Amino acid sequence: MGIQLTILGCHSATPRTNAHPTAQYLKINERHILIDCGEGTQVLLRQQKVPFAKIKHIFISHLHGDHFFGLVGLISTFGLLDRRTELHVYGPKGIKEIITLQLKLSKSWTSFPLLFHELNSKESQVIFEDKKISVTTIPLDHRVYTNGFLFQEKEGARKLNMENVAMESEIEICDYHHLKNGKDFTREDGSIIDNEDLTLPPRKAHSYAFCSDTAYKPDIVPIIKGASLLYHESTFLEDRKNLTERTKHSTAKEAGSIAKQANVNKLILGHYSSRYSDLNQFKIEAQTEFEHVELAESGKTFTI
Repeated sequence: MGIQLTILGCHSATPRTNAHPTAQYLKINERHILIDCGEGTQVLLRQQKVPFAKIKHIFISHLHGDHFFGLVGLISTFGLLDRRTELHVYGPKGIKEIITLQLKLSKSWTSFPLLFHELNSKESQVIFEDKKISVTTIPLDHRVYTNGFLFQEKEGARKLNMENVAMESEIEICDYHHLKNGKDFTREDGSIIDNEDLTLPPRKAHSYAFCSDTAYKPDIVPIIKGASLLYHESTFLEDRKNLTERTKHSTAKEAGSIAKQANVNKLILGHYSSRYSDLNQFKIEAQTEFEHVELAESGKTFTI
């Protein structure tokens, strides 16, 4: 239970010896998810000893190469490993055509069900939901159609207050499931014990907001309000703010402002431009707006 986020790659544009493009591995409430898939992602997954078979959902923010060029290679490797479980890929309209054309021309059709869920809405929408988590899009402002993603845990079962439960002789073990699901208990004489007298609130549900390439866009704040963890791109420092309008990227200060407005618990910065050698300057700048800032690094894990 909870959230564990591993940064695989966190730099912008082109891969370099020690700077890998965007990819993240997220474990949330027993679900294993890949977010973006820049070049070299499968090698980075192996370095982190991530079991490939557990990844069943991949979310691609947009169709710029540094965010998805590793996807066809990863899918091909899944096939070579004789994968049988289905794989769901969520991404902008066109991703199915791009990937299937490469598989077709290389005669590398998968041995497992490969299911694409193409996105084109400019409004926030729930695109995946099961009994454990939900995933909602965060419409962003970039040079091509782009989404971030909000991953949310579902609230778990209530906890038994065993001291109070033990005082009621009629409550049996077989009643525990109903109590955990919020039901009151009815005694044999028809009197009712409120559920709140027999249970404790469940653990707080956590959430992770991934905001990929985007210009400063404060209207995303209501979507990510109160997130446990926020990743927000910070390609530039304020010294090159003049580049943000043309490139549709953000500064570290702007990322800090979004975190402050959304009242998140922690901000992670990433997607650094290669123009900068001292990445700590990103943290310093963001902290002029928001205190709880961390820097993304390849191999770094954040746990909630």
